[in-house]
Amino acid sequence: MFNIASILILAFLAVTFLQSGYDKVMDWKGNVSWLKEHFAKTRLKNHVPLALFHVLILELISGVLCVVGGIELMVNNGRVFGLYGGIFSCITLIMLLFGQRLAKDYDGARTIVIYFIPAVMVVYWLS
Repeated sequence: MFNIASILILAFLAVTFLQSGYDKVMDWKGNVSWLKEHFAKTRLKNHVPLALFHVLILELISGVLCVVGGIELMVNNGRVFGLYGGIFSCITLIMLLFGQRLAKDYDGARTIVIYFIPAVMVVYWLS
């Protein structure tokens, strides 16, 4: 039997990252503009588009791995793709946390921790 809790968390992470990636692709200019202002007083101020591109790639990798991992877990109780989805999700969230802390957006950083907890849980359960 498959682990429903892991599947639900993988679905949660997939929706989170795929929707976020979709938003970045569909409103690239708006995101870059907002983030340039957000990071204006940091070392990232001249690197916002490149940093956003890196985050976008990691979000898409995380989301796709979580979708495939959830399917794999349901079909044959496989854990490889879900584990990698959880790991990539954690890495992505740590990058986002670093950015929020750098920008001194402590409320934003606190919000990321809410996403980080289930990501670590799924890594623990699937490893």
